[in-house]
Amino acid sequence: MTTAGEGPRPGELVVARNRKWDGSPHWVVPGYGLGEDDHGWWIYQGRGEFISRPGAALHTRSDAVLLVPREGRYAVTFYDDTNPGDFRVYVDLAWDLSWRRIGEPAGEGHPGVVEFHMVDMDLDVIRSARHGVFVDDEDEFAAHTETMEYPAELVAAVRDECARLHLAVRDATGPFDGISDAWLALGRKEHT
Repeated sequence: MTTAGEGPRPGELVVARNRKWDGSPHWVVPGYGLGEDDHGWWIYQGRGEFISRPGAALHTRSDAVLLVPREGRYAVTFYDDTNPGDFRVYVDLAWDLSWRRIGEPAGEGHPGVVEFHMVDMDLDVIRSARHGVFVDDEDEFAAHTETMEYPAELVAAVRDECARLHLAVRDATGPFDGISDAWLALGRKEHT
């Protein structure tokens, strides 16, 4: 699976718009395009940004960097030790990852705007500073499998991807090998 559409250019505003399988809205998180590498597109999400989902809204309490992969059915947010929570890696299993350009650059100081869309598939692979690596929200995935009528092929594909990602996060392979530190440092340098 390749993420569809044109990703962000460095410096462009990126609005991540997540939804659930039934089309209901989920998290909306702003950020700035940093660049891309073999893993995918990197987006800086700074401390103090306003994020929301139905029933919840807050200002972020630490910097983070989001990776939208070239291949795979997930998006992953990386945090460092400044995060007041204990999450360091938060992988959202996802479906229908795509980019949508909604604004072209309008000269110096006026970057373009790109939306990143995905369907959040409930399951998360998390690296916690206190609890190690684990899969979260199995109960939500089971409930939504019934209430949102996930197709059997989708359930199998999400579970397979979750197992693959669990091993990759646990073993620190691929984009989970610490490469995010350099992208986070770049984001802080360019956006603080």
